Amino acid sequence: MDHHTVALISITGTSFDVLGSLYLAYDLLGGQHGPLRLLTRAVTYSIVFGIGYGLGLGLFFGLASGIATGITLSIEFSRASRGLDHYSLFWEGLFAAIRGFAFGAGLYRSLGFGFAIAFAILITIGQILAYTRGMRPAADYSASRRPQVTRRQFWGTVVRTLGYTVTALICSAFIHHVDHPWLFAIRVGLVTGIVTGVGVTLYPYIEYYADNLPERRLGVFGIALIFCGFTLQSLQYWLTLFDVRLT
Repeated sequence: MDHHTVALISITGTSFDVLGSLYLAYDLLGGQHGPLRLLTRAVTYSIVFGIGYGLGLGLFFGLASGIATGITLSIEFSRASRGLDHYSLFWEGLFAAIRGFAFGAGLYRSLGFGFAIAFAILITIGQILAYTRGMRPAADYSASRRPQVTRRQFWGTVVRTLGYTVTALICSAFIHHVDHPWLFAIRVGLVTGIVTGVGVTLYPYIEYYADNLPERRLGVFGIALIFCGFTLQSLQYWLTLFDVRLT
């Protein structure tokens, strides 16, 4: 096992410990009207998108893109849940850049700096153009126990899939050649599209859940996160105990 992977797992475990502690401190954070709703959204969306991207494009990619997507989506959905108008184009462009460069960071280790920065810039521009045309994450916002997808969200997912596929092909052709570029581009596009589709389908339920959090359930979730964090953090010591060689 690579020592970078072990370090990444330990950092993830520490993050789970911190999040679990925050959930256990629900009352100290202001209860129902405190910042925990935003935190719940960020954690939930980070997990959903992180697992999806991680399974399709690797652990590091999933961690980087999942966290960036979770944080930015939670901010935009939190605003929409209060019935407020969307953010200005400047802030939306900043959200797009955060997600774009997180995607680029996820590709950096395997494809190099040039490919990563070009991919990040192109998809950031694409997301900003989508914002200007009214296609934003909180479009057709709803909070419901029933997952649902609107027509606009469906076509937005299709366009996103095609956009990421074309972007990967462009970067492969002009920046850094990738073995089997079509297969790689289709993989990037399909993973992005499928994960986005799942996220769009589930977000009404996640939003409903975030706004109707039972206090006891929060505590249970916090304890579960702490246990997960302990398990991940202790991996490095188990590897040492059993003399597992690291590369």
